[in-house]
Amino acid sequence: MKIEYFPETDSLYIDLADRPGTDTREIEDGIILDIDEHGRAVGLDIAQASKHLSLQTLKLRRLPFMIEQVVS
Repeated sequence: MKIEYFPETDSLYIDLADRPGTDTREIEDGIILDIDEHGRAVGLDIAQASKHLSLQTLKLRRLPFMIEQVVS
């Protein structure tokens, strides 16, 4: 899973699976769910993310994997 914020467009993308999306569903105004050919979620695109989310901190708890921080 990857989470990436794009400040130039104020959008946040959460990559849920390493499979290609074949369709999208708008689940709320500005929140798009990418789905694969079997209808399974592969990504979530949040337009105007700062209006939907608090982007100040990200709290991760009890995850069954290592966390890698990538700064670009």
